[in-house]
Amino acid sequence: MRHALEIARRGPATGPNPRVGCVLLGPDGVVLAEGWHRGAGTPHAEVAALSDAAQRGASVRGATAVVTLEPCNHTGRTGPCSEALLAAGISRVVLSVPDPNPVAAGGAERLRAAGVDVETGLLADEGRELLGAWLPSVERGRPFVTLKLATSLDGRVAAADGTSRWITSEVARQHAHGLRGEVDAIVVGTGTALVDDPSLTARNAAGELRGHQPLRVVVGHRDLPAAARLHGPGGELVQVRTHDPADVLATLAQRDVRHVLVEGGPTLAAAFLTAGLVDEVHAYVAPVLLGSGRSALADLGITTIADALRLTTRSVRPLGPDVLVVATVDPHTPQEH
Repeated sequence: MRHALEIARRGPATGPNPRVGCVLLGPDGVVLAEGWHRGAGTPHAEVAALSDAAQRGASVRGATAVVTLEPCNHTGRTGPCSEALLAAGISRVVLSVPDPNPVAAGGAERLRAAGVDVETGLLADEGRELLGAWLPSVERGRPFVTLKLATSLDGRVAAADGTSRWITSEVARQHAHGLRGEVDAIVVGTGTALVDDPSLTARNAAGELRGHQPLRVVVGHRDLPAAARLHGPGGELVQVRTHDPADVLATLAQRDVRHVLVEGGPTLAAAFLTAGLVDEVHAYVAPVLLGSGRSALADLGITTIADALRLTTRSVRPLGPDVLVVATVDPHTPQEH
């Protein structure tokens, strides 16, 4: 299973489908074949492993399939993996994580009904970690939302005169570009788009566009000027003419977006937080004090410390002179005030 998890990571971390790995074992425990999902529209990991076995000339009848996610039981762009395993004569399936998608789930039941020995939950924590944002996105029925903040020690994102470049260091900004390259969409409000004129691209240290460019999403009713940098090279530009975060996520879900990065500004960030639609916060904090200027968040409606929105710190990482704090929001924590 650890090897299945390892090869699954070769697949794309972005897109509508999960990363999945599959290893086929003979009765003596020898690896017969392996496969992983390479992206939407390509064979699923189980079918890729069966194809690999055919190319090697290995018989898989009576073999064990070790797979990181429950084999699907529906026909989408490809056929059901449960049926492919049955047709190949697989006698045992060991899986890490049950499929939470009601459309695709049921593979384990189908296999058991056909007499296949099915075991679930092997290295389940590692399996869930591998699935990243895809898993909570499916479980919650909406894209997973990461809120990114880049602030001074006193929580400012711009000085009193509006200048904001640069509060954080080059090291922190490069790390943030890496985060952009791991999400399906970047979301900003029209205020940020008009004032900061961002490009919202994912670039490497040399300033070149990375291979994956997320959708660039602007939320609000105002039009962007023709000369805006958002009209330049990068991911597709989408304007969602609403102020309702739930509407934004619903629109992006229709585009098969699984992971959204909300980058600003303070009004949009506060809107997502008060709507209870933030799952995780990445806060890049620089050892800088401004004393005044624009705050990282607009009013959350919190008037007493007892109502403070408290997050769970997952990691603290130095980035040059700065620090990255990654914290999660308890999905059961009320965020509306």
